[in-house]
Amino acid sequence: MILQALNDYYARKAADPQTGLAPEGFELKAIPFVLVLDTAGQLLQLTDRREGEGKKRQAKAQLVPQGVKKTSGVAANLLWDNAEYVLGIATRGKPERVAEQHAAFVKQITEAFGNAPEDAGLHAVLTFLKMHRAAALDKLATHPAWPEILESNPLLTFQLNTDTALVCQRPAVIAALQAENDAGSTVVNGICLITGEPDAIERLHPSIKGVWGAQTAGANIVSVNNKNVGGSNGGQTPAFASYGKQQGFNAPIGKRAVFTYTTALNHLLAKGSRQRIQVGDASTVFWAEKSSGEVFESAFLDFLDPPRDDPDRGTQAVASLYASFKAGQPFTDDDEQRFHVLGLAPNAARIAIRFWHVASIRELEGAFLLHFESLAIDRPAYETTAPLSLFRLLTSVAAQGKAENIPPNLGGDVMRAILKELPYPETLMQGALRRIRAEREISFPRAALLKAYLIRNLNDQEITVSLNLENTAPGYRLGRLFAALERTQERAQGNLNASIRDRYYGAFSSTPVTVMPTLMKLKNHHLAKLPNRGEAVNLEKLFAEIIDGLTDVPSRLSLPEQARFAVGYYHQRQSFFTKSDADKSDQSVTESAHQSAD
Repeated sequence: MILQALNDYYARKAADPQTGLAPEGFELKAIPFVLVLDTAGQLLQLTDRREGEGKKRQAKAQLVPQGVKKTSGVAANLLWDNAEYVLGIATRGKPERVAEQHAAFVKQITEAFGNAPEDAGLHAVLTFLKMHRAAALDKLATHPAWPEILESNPLLTFQLNTDTALVCQRPAVIAALQAENDAGSTVVNGICLITGEPDAIERLHPSIKGVWGAQTAGANIVSVNNKNVGGSNGGQTPAFASYGKQQGFNAPIGKRAVFTYTTALNHLLAKGSRQRIQVGDASTVFWAEKSSGEVFESAFLDFLDPPRDDPDRGTQAVASLYASFKAGQPFTDDDEQRFHVLGLAPNAARIAIRFWHVASIRELEGAFLLHFESLAIDRPAYETTAPLSLFRLLTSVAAQGKAENIPPNLGGDVMRAILKELPYPETLMQGALRRIRAEREISFPRAALLKAYLIRNLNDQEITVSLNLENTAPGYRLGRLFAALERTQERAQGNLNASIRDRYYGAFSSTPVTVMPTLMKLKNHHLAKLPNRGEAVNLEKLFAEIIDGLTDVPSRLSLPEQARFAVGYYHQRQSFFTKSDADKSDQSVTESAHQSAD
């Protein structure tokens, strides 16, 4: 089903020449160096196609013939490859193998176009390889980039000096590859599982690149284990040779379907793609069934990961979602079309499917609305109004806030909970509480996800966006009390190296009875030191209001109560910094009155 959806996506995008998807028989490849030849095959110059500065210099992707599946053997690409294949230079100290590689590169061209092709570009390339390569190497040795080429063995290709396109993009090459594809389509040795049509079955599938944590050369999403197992006769039989079928023939997929699904997936995973997001260890891609769903494709990324340099984009996307929901209007021209979300994770030389979700755009709109409403909580003044990205939520429960420390599978579990409107994973709440106890910081993302967990998982309707004076849950009240105790200390003693939050948060949030008497005595001492008696009176009233709703102080708080404690603490802290103008005015009048009395 996944491969079929990718095949359909390629068919939709290939109809539009502006999409950047490679046609059949080609692929997009970033080739940094180009050998510019004249019509006689002489090397004129080596062109560096990379842009940018320093280590960030990169070449733009160019359309080239589809590469072969690289294994441990020698296999050359057509008209492009690394420096060892193209120039026959040993960059790793294996001259015999490099000689084989270069010979394979020349053979690939002659088998495809003959020894004397009529096309000027192909003729120049073959003449260069057979007659002028040695002289060209002497000339290249003086080029500033030559030491880098010897060290990194980069990709190279050819260009005729009279052309702006590469030799592999000339009409004669395109026509020859198209004829080869058409001829290959007449070879039928099975039924394709994706299309259901007779086709030539591919033994090995091209690699998928761009999955975070996978091999840089790419990995396979369709692969068969190549290990020997004991047969019934005691012999050793390859595990992929079930019923006498080897490798890709165990799961027969036609040549064209293999090209379309791999091209589509590599396109979605490409660097800079607006249809991918990193969710923990899962590289996640998404796409709509029809062209009319492209509006939601763009908004999907803004919902979960608004650009850091343009956070308003995420805000506008969420505002548009709310507006269409309130007005009863569809978000796209067809909200009933299917939308696909695929999460991929590295697994040695293969790619594992972390999650796969298919739903209508209308269903996903409701899922996102529920997610945002669950997360809604008072923001600090320094926070933007952009929706909380999934990355911030996940890193808020990771040690040191680093992506590599996000617990395994958590990203996929959270994404699944969002898209399917399921309860959030228990590990999300546990991770937030663990980081709060370790760092003594209840940040905005942690407070938001704890509030969302309490609402969605426990249906706690008393957990509101702002401070709820009517909430009598012991954990919530104790959290408010701890925030008031900390505020009193701050007002009495200013900034300290170790506040009561640093010293007592862990104990007070889990076993409050063990430290509450001590903190209440400290509270009286701090109130006595306040220079502003009006402020002291207001704090006394706050303590009375909080404790009045606290019927009992439990000896131990459960994990859900610890989550309520954190949210209550956060709410009360935010209320100290978001007083109304009237409250500030009243406080100023009180201070003036006390100063006059003094």
